[in-house]
Amino acid sequence: MTILLATSVVRGSQQGSSHGGIYLFDTNSNKRLQPVNWNSIDIDWQGRGWDRGLRGIAFLNNRIFIAASDEIFEFDLSFQIVQSFKNPYLKHCHEICIYGQHLFITSTGFDCILGLNLETEQFDWGLQVLMEAGRFGCARFDPRADHGPMRLNKLHINNVSCLEGGMYISGLRTAALLRYDGRNIGIYSTLPKGVHNARPFLNGLLFNDTNADALRHEAPDRSIAYRIPRYPDRKLTHKAMDGSSIARQAFGRGLCVISEGLVAGGSSPSTITIYDLDQEDPRLIVNFTMDVRSAIHGLEVWPHPWPEINEKALRADLPKEKSSVVVPDVL
Repeated sequence: MTILLATSVVRGSQQGSSHGGIYLFDTNSNKRLQPVNWNSIDIDWQGRGWDRGLRGIAFLNNRIFIAASDEIFEFDLSFQIVQSFKNPYLKHCHEICIYGQHLFITSTGFDCILGLNLETEQFDWGLQVLMEAGRFGCARFDPRADHGPMRLNKLHINNVSCLEGGMYISGLRTAALLRYDGRNIGIYSTLPKGVHNARPFLNGLLFNDTNADALRHEAPDRSIAYRIPRYPDRKLTHKAMDGSSIARQAFGRGLCVISEGLVAGGSSPSTITIYDLDQEDPRLIVNFTMDVRSAIHGLEVWPHPWPEINEKALRADLPKEKSSVVVPDVL
């Protein structure tokens, strides 16, 4: 049994009753649950989704870490908030990951990666990503001090992953997957602009090519691209509530590896699609809401049994059946 945990944000400029939340989905039984509906009123209403909703997800034993724009929340296995962490250099956070005893966080507003030591519960590591004259560089800084980077959002850093070979970083405007080896940073591989969730995978790269409405696996021996699922326009809701015209369907973001040949991708309106990289068509598509403003952000395999919480009280208005979708041919 595979259980997926997803977070969502609400994109667009008009305030609604909900700003995203947390979803659980059992891929075998189609069981689904929304244990958290993120309807806090303390929200900074800026464009492009910024503070509305929850973002990256990471696990350490029984500790669940989920990012908001400028705060990291720790949840217990019943999805109650245990504590939260803030830092002056944390703004417009996107994806997060854990390596060793550190939680690494993309601070998009400051073009940097922050490290939260999960033993001391202190932000004790910072890496600013630089680009001048087409060349990438980096600078270490102490996020506890007051001489860190300026808030520029030049590269829109949105993803970080850590493997034995180094730390891999990418953003909307890097046009590359970067690798930091502990001393220097450089280009690991080129990417299209506008991608999310880029990472090394099966001798190649796996990423959401968001501008092209596709999920891609690019490797020397094969190139695979899947169209993000699209719904009939008449089924979409809340289209008139986005005065900025930013919200759209098929916005691909959120990605996790289930097994060597099986991956899950997120999109808008909040949808999870499971792809078998040996097949042309998606294996499974599940939708949580037809609100076009609602987009999946974080997506991970849930490493625990189905939570023992009051499901009936938390079931909310999730669709009872899989929604009909229009899936175009593979690119």
